Amino acid sequence: MYCVYYQAHIKRDGCGFLVSLLRSFEHLAFDRTIDKQTSLFEFFVPEDQEKHFLELAVFLQQQGIILTLEKMENRLKDPQEIV
Repeated sequence: MYCVYYQAHIKRDGCGFLVSLLRSFEHLAFDRTIDKQTSLFEFFVPEDQEKHFLELAVFLQQQGIILTLEKMENRLKDPQEIV
């Protein structure tokens, strides 16, 4: 079973806050920086936590911390993808 997958651009000075906030919730999402220059993050979200993740994401968008958020196909499903 694969997690639901999201990518987001984060306001540069909000990255630390976002990571700390996500880590305060147990099993909400695993985050990783894809591109440090553009503050592009990826999030692996367990299906049963997606509703809670999106509630938090909407709040963070309203606060201007998450600039874009896009649900995508989980890139780990592709056997050719280099992790």
